[in-house]
Amino acid sequence: MSEPTRIPAPDGVAPAAQYSHVVLGTGRFVAVSGQLALDEDGRLVGEGDPAAQARQVFENLRRCLAAAGAAFENVVKLTYFVTDMAYLPAIRAARAAYIPDDRLPAASAVQVAALVGPQFLMEIEAFAVVDG
Repeated sequence: MSEPTRIPAPDGVAPAAQYSHVVLGTGRFVAVSGQLALDEDGRLVGEGDPAAQARQVFENLRRCLAAAGAAFENVVKLTYFVTDMAYLPAIRAARAAYIPDDRLPAASAVQVAALVGPQFLMEIEAFAVVDG
């Protein structure tokens, strides 16, 4: 699989610390719906614990990507939906276990009033590009 090209700081744009501003890929587009901190039986993992929820969400993303023949190195964009921006350090720590700092995708973080249920602290979606 060819890896996407990452441009962390295009000319005239301030460098990003935790993401790449631009990611270019060629091939088949893979969209992974927002993942919640649910185990394979649909049970919440880490009630009230952003670190535990983030770890489960990234594991779910890994499994979804694998089902499409993709991996985290193919991810070009992550979107974080959080009920509190204070959860971003926990998300970054979980992400670091799957994506090295030199391969960061483009990213957006959005604080939302609520997710599908009050027990969920975050939801993360991914977009990837894999060889055709």
